[in-house]
Order: sequence, then structure tokens, then C-alpha cells
Amino acid sequence: MKNLLNRIPKLHIEFEKRARIIYILNRYSLLWHAILSMALCFTIEVISRHSFGKALSFLTLHTWAFVYNSFIIFASLAFVYLVRKRAFVRVIISGFWIFLGTVNGCILSNRVTPFGYTDLNCISDLLSMQNTNYFTAKEAVLFVSVIVMFLAFCVYLFLKGPKFQGERRKVFTPCMVAFCLMMVPITTQAAQSSNILASYFANIAQGYENYGFVYGFSTSVVDRGMSKPDNYSKESVDAAKNVSRKKTEVKNKPNIITVLLESFIDPTEVNYLNLSADPIPNFRELTKNYTSGHLTVPVVGAGTANTEFEILTGMNMQYFGTGEYPYKTILKQTDCESIASDLSKIGYGTHVVHNNGGNFYSRANAFSMMGFDSFTSKELMNIQEYTPLGSWPTDDILIDETIKALDATKDQPDFVYTITVQGHGDYPKDKILTNPEITVSGAEDEEADNQWEYYVNMIHEVDKFVGNLITALDERGEDTIVVFFGDHLPSLGLSDSDMATGDTFKTRYATWNNMGLAKEDADLTSYELLASTTNALDIHEGTIFTYEQNALDKGISGTESYLSGLNHLQYDLLYGERYAYNGEDLYPASDLVMGVEDTKITNIFPSHYAGYVTINGENFTRWSRIYVNDEKVTTIYVNGSQLRLYADDIEDGDTVVVNQLGSSNTVFRSTPEFIYDVPNALDGTESGITE
Repeated sequence: MKNLLNRIPKLHIEFEKRARIIYILNRYSLLWHAILSMALCFTIEVISRHSFGKALSFLTLHTWAFVYNSFIIFASLAFVYLVRKRAFVRVIISGFWIFLGTVNGCILSNRVTPFGYTDLNCISDLLSMQNTNYFTAKEAVLFVSVIVMFLAFCVYLFLKGPKFQGERRKVFTPCMVAFCLMMVPITTQAAQSSNILASYFANIAQGYENYGFVYGFSTSVVDRGMSKPDNYSKESVDAAKNVSRKKTEVKNKPNIITVLLESFIDPTEVNYLNLSADPIPNFRELTKNYTSGHLTVPVVGAGTANTEFEILTGMNMQYFGTGEYPYKTILKQTDCESIASDLSKIGYGTHVVHNNGGNFYSRANAFSMMGFDSFTSKELMNIQEYTPLGSWPTDDILIDETIKALDATKDQPDFVYTITVQGHGDYPKDKILTNPEITVSGAEDEEADNQWEYYVNMIHEVDKFVGNLITALDERGEDTIVVFFGDHLPSLGLSDSDMATGDTFKTRYATWNNMGLAKEDADLTSYELLASTTNALDIHEGTIFTYEQNALDKGISGTESYLSGLNHLQYDLLYGERYAYNGEDLYPASDLVMGVEDTKITNIFPSHYAGYVTINGENFTRWSRIYVNDEKVTTIYVNGSQLRLYADDIEDGDTVVVNQLGSSNTVFRSTPEFIYDVPNALDGTESGITE
């Protein structure tokens, strides 16, 4: 009792100190919120830039941009005044901003393009990449652990944390919060008018660096889709559409193959690299003998889908929001005219071939919305070879798959869009290749040399694929033109000054044909590439492509009036009234077929391995999954013509189907139903197939 009495004065003193601190925090809470906002903003920049010094440079060189970023955080923190559990809400909001900054820092460790709102639509894609250096089991465990600990702390704070005890001003407080929120767009417009901020990022990575992560990410949230152009009307669309158009004159329509070369550049154009040999001799030979040039693309280091979107639609990504991926947004809602739908109108079969997941970037949906006939993704390929890291399939399999696509449509010209993946990052800092064909030096340190050496040798293998594909196509004897292009620079920290072109948005393209077409070199944008190609073939189809062909012929490509017309056209087709189609839906989505070869079961019989049943068939892959009576069972892949399942999972008379599964258990293709007939199976005779 005596000890307790002795503690009372001390407890009283501690209570008074705590009460005084709470009083000061409440009295000057707006000031403390301003300080907290700046501290959070600076912390986020340190995480995003991976450097305290670079964050400090941002603060000093772009002070007003830093202040504006801090104000956005300050406005979000204003919500705490609406509740009594202010500490709890303050921690939630602060944790949210730190979380976003941390995600951005992690993403920038693996690619050049920073974190944007549309990336949230790609979470399923990220989870499907667990076998790559982008997403490891350790990173997943660490991520989940931190989130769980933070949530546990938030629960504790909600239950045990302090409550605001002062008077709640029911009118003034909501008005103050509303005022803070209303000031965000007002200050944004003022900052943009004063050139403190930019309303459009030609280079999203540079935009985040100059104007801060908080503003960059916030812009990607509110600035999505396309804004309605000034003076948009039926007259403005008609003026753009009704340009001088030529009619398609080609009589013998050639096959058109367009090949996206992942992260492909000419390494000799990197100023500081020393190479023991030319890594792209086949591609270089094409540039000497066939139409070629530099290609201006909309992304750097990542964002393949946006270059792809420009290539296939002829549309300019400049008019979309910051960090936009049309595949993940507007093409989820509406169909879209493309090179595939345009060529289909004149009798072409249209196909896509890609040795990666069919759902990655929502491609299966996007290609349907663009009017393609078929899409052969990795789930339909019997892939055996992978890169030295095991991250990506090698590209040599795409040769046979491209030929299969051409052969799938008899007596018909074809457009095939082939997407490679072997050049994809991440590029290891450790030396992986013990005896590389090409050695590389000249980068800033040994780790960078290792990254470049790995990349250059992967690109060297891609170049072999280029040569072998041309040989295979030439041997078929059909008139064919091939367009090869790089989708963006590799994610290896390149700047404009590092490139011989002086521009990190420039890659290379080259063509090949067996029809004797004239060599007409030209530097193009990615959205003009296929307009130029089809123009050379006397194919003049499509709303966008014919508009661009006219501009290329007249030499007005890139002018203000040309870009304005393009803006009106693509807004009209995707977001507007479709005046160009007289309000009709002229290019509806296709019934996309996954793959061009049937999978089927030819027999099911007890295996000579005890406890197993074997399924024989055709065109099985590592993504084949056995379903018994519509229930998925454990599948053991043996080879392209044989699968196994456990004997306990199947009984006499069961219905069996083999499905080719994409991510999220999407069924891409299925075999006809097959009835397991034990007597026939034991006799060694073939069971009956039931459609």
C-alpha cells in the first residue's frame, strides 16, 4: 500500500505530461499535419528513388512540386477530423501512402515505368509471374508479413487507441475538410498553369521524377481514358475520315507477319557498350536490304501492351491518361477496329502467336475485341526450352507455331501477329553465362556488365530466331512480308544521352519480303508502322490506317492538324458517338478461338505404373488439366501425347475431358468428352469417344 501511495504523485505527473502533449497536438494539429505530410512525401520519394540524396535533390530542385505533393497528402489526412479515433485513421491514411510508395519502389527495381493506377488491374498478371525474378516466394512472404503486422497494429489501435475528447464542431469541421478537398483541383490547375506541374507526361518515368510520385500516381487515378477533344462533332470526324482515300488494288494478297521483338534494340546504339561481335547480324542484314528505320514507341523499359496497342490499332497513346493500359480499361467494355478486323474485311485470316500466358495483359479479351480469329498462347504450346534463368520460354518455338497459324487457313491469305518474350527482363547482376557467345564491357560496374552481357546474348538468340523464321517462311513459297520491331528499350537504366539516337523512345524496325518490294527506309511512330506497311502493299483499308496513309503520302504526318484529326477519330471510335460508322457497330468482337490445333483423347488405360491411369491423346501441354465428371483432378504431364492421373480419381464409366487452362482457371480449349471403359481398356482396345 505504501509503494502504491508513493507512485500516485508520479502517475499524476505522467498524466499531466500526456494531457499537455495531447492538448498541444490538438491545438496545433493543422501544423503537425503539414509537417507529417511533408515527412511522408519525403519518405515516399526516398523509397521510390532508392536514394536519400535523390529525394533531397527533388525537394531542392522541384520545391513547389514537393509542396504540392505534400498538400495532396495533407488533404487526404483532413478526413481524420471527421472522427474521434483520429490516431487510428491517421495511421491508416499514412500507411496507405507509404504502401503505395513502397510498391512503386519495388516496381522501379525491376522496370523503368513507375507504378500507376492501371497497374492495379495487372495484379493477376503479377501473381501469374511467380517463376520470374519479378515475383519470388521470399518477396511474397515478406509482403504478406508486413501487411499482416500493419493490420494487426491497426486493429490494436482501433480497440485501444486514444479518442479525441474535445468539442466536435459539426458544421465547421466538415466545411474545413471539404475546403481542403476542393483546393486540390484548384491548386492543380494553378500549378499546371505556372509550369510547376505538367498535365501530360510524354515520358511517364521522367514525369514521376520531375513532379513526384504522389502527383504522378494521383494523375493516373483521375486521368483515365480519353478526354473529349475540343470541337468534337460529326463534322470534325467526317473531315478526318473523308480524306483522299485510295482503293485496295492488290490482287494477290500476300501473307503479312508482324513480329514484336521483346525489349529488342540494336546494342551498338548504346554509346558506352563494347561488344566482342555484332549480336544481331540477321536483323542488320535486313536493315541493309529491306525497308527499315527507327520506331518511336510510347513506353520505355516496360509497357509492351501499349506499343502493341498502337501497332495493331494505329491509335496514339498520347491521348490516353497517365499510365493507361487500354487493354485493361476501354477494351474491357467495347470492341475496337484494328488491323485484324480491317484485313478480315478483304479475306484475311487473322492470328496471334505468343509464348506467354493468354490472360497476361488481358490479351485473350483484347484480341477478341480487336477481331482476331485465333490466339495461340503458351497454354497451347508444348514448350520445352527456357532461358538460362528459367524465367521465360525461348523464342524458337514460335517458328513452328507461326507456320501452324498460316497453315490453319487453306486458300486464304493470313495476318499473323507473333509476340516474342526471350529478351524480357529481369537481367541478372551475377554472371550467369559461363561461356557467352558475345562478351560485353563498358557499363558502369561489373554488375551492370553482367546484366548487359546476359541481355545481349538473349537478343543474339532472338536474332537467330529472326533468321530461322525468314528461312521457314521463304521455304513455304507463298508471297509474304514480315515486319520485325522492338517494343521498347530494355529496363537497364538507359538515358537519352546513352543512346546514339539521343532518344530512349526510339527502337528499330526492319522488314523482309519475297516479292521484290522497293526498299523505302523511313523513321516512323509505332502507330503508323502498319499503315506504312499496308500502303506499300496497295492495301488501303480501315478508318485509322487510311487516314494515316494519306498523311504519310502527303508528308504531313506529325503536324498539328494531322494529330488533331487522329485524336478526333480515335475518340469517336472508342468513346464517342461513332460518327465514322454512322452510329453502327461495324467491327464487333470476334469469337476468338484459342489455338489452331485440336486437342483430343485417343485412349485411357491403366498404367504399368501401379496406382496410375494413363491418357493418350494429341496436343497436350504443360497446361493440360484432366477433369473427371467436371471435377479437376491431379494431372501428371508426361509429354505432348500422354498424361497420367491417380487411379483413385477415376472409375469405370466416368466422363473425362482435358482442358487447356490459363491463369485463374480459364479454359482456353477442351477435348471432346471421353468415357472411361475399363473392360475395353484392359483388353487394350480403344474406348468410345462421345461428343
